[in-house]
Amino acid sequence: MRESYIQNLFAERIGGANYGKSNAIYKFEKIKRAKRAAKLAKPDLPLIDMGVGEPDDMAFPEVVEALYAAAKDPANRGYADNGGREFKVAAAGYMKAVYGVDMDPDTEILHSIGSKAALSILPSCFINPGDVAIMTVPGYPVFGTHTKYLGGEVYNVQLKAENDFLPDLDSIPADILRRAKVMVVNYPNNPTGASATLQFFKKLVDFAKKNNIVIVSDAAYASLVFEGEPMSIFQVEGAKDVAVELHSLSKSHNMTGWRIGWVCGNPLIVKAYGDVKDNTDSGQFLAIQLAAAKGLEDPSITRRIADKYSRRMDMLVKVLSGMGFKPVKPKASFYLYMPAPKAAVGADGRRIEFKSGEDFSQWMISEHLISTVPWDDAGAYVRFSVTFEAHGAEAEKSVVAEIKRRMETSKYEF
Repeated sequence: MRESYIQNLFAERIGGANYGKSNAIYKFEKIKRAKRAAKLAKPDLPLIDMGVGEPDDMAFPEVVEALYAAAKDPANRGYADNGGREFKVAAAGYMKAVYGVDMDPDTEILHSIGSKAALSILPSCFINPGDVAIMTVPGYPVFGTHTKYLGGEVYNVQLKAENDFLPDLDSIPADILRRAKVMVVNYPNNPTGASATLQFFKKLVDFAKKNNIVIVSDAAYASLVFEGEPMSIFQVEGAKDVAVELHSLSKSHNMTGWRIGWVCGNPLIVKAYGDVKDNTDSGQFLAIQLAAAKGLEDPSITRRIADKYSRRMDMLVKVLSGMGFKPVKPKASFYLYMPAPKAAVGADGRRIEFKSGEDFSQWMISEHLISTVPWDDAGAYVRFSVTFEAHGAEAEKSVVAEIKRRMETSKYEF
């Protein structure tokens, strides 16, 4: 069959005339395929999924009830656009209650259809061809993807254990800094689970001012803390001069599929985000905004969710430590990030070497039906997420005991 003329119309940013012809497989697609194959090979063994990082519980009942009530109200049926003041007021109240930070709901806060949407919109506020966005790896790539779509460049700074998984700002070359417009940071971090410090945020704010750079702080996990108090970059004096922060209810309130969050901080950046957003979407359904506002009224929701993940993390760290791994419980988030072993010897005596985190992750799925996510951007690492499905403390103990039972049939080399 003759190739359609459409093949030659695709934009270069997604592959141009070669779009759809690549044999490259995205990491998460490899994981999906491995899970399907493992389930077919071992149909009697349930999959334990610690890969995706999606909360295993529903939104709290009062939030669901608020959605139901708001969805029935005809006043909420129309386009939300950049409106929904009730949500902005609730977000400002949450920022004050949880972080001790003052935000003007009318000029310094605007809702997002989740952090991913905000990260895809913000590059259009700043990036021209040839401009640079500074990103950290391993990390969430969406801002960088859209930077490249716009003809910009991405400069990656590796997050390493020896620097507490914080970016080494002093390592960024001068020629990059001259062309850089934005730096994106994410703390508590996905996938490392690392937390920032106020000293780091202060250094980051000073760095941004010195180099005329905007800071985008992705704080999707900021309130899920196990130690200390939740942290915002805006606890640093002068941060509003250079920064915006992204918050989300996906992880903090078990509202992943609801797609609701907010951008806050520097009013001029918030305004620019709103102008581009207004030409991108028509706003999140007002009923979802009102339900989210109900959830934000009660910060104890997030504390209860964080307590659950902390409990699970303690159990998982203990089990993995007993098998020779070197896990370190993070201070926040629900991610456990650690070096992959160099090899494993199965119950049958067969030794398998792992040249990367991906090798180990694929073996874990096929051998033990335990799904994790590999990250090889800054060393051979693997990420466990304690969002496995289990309702109640006893069910959690059972899942972790099953993880131990499966994994301890192998011996690990490090």
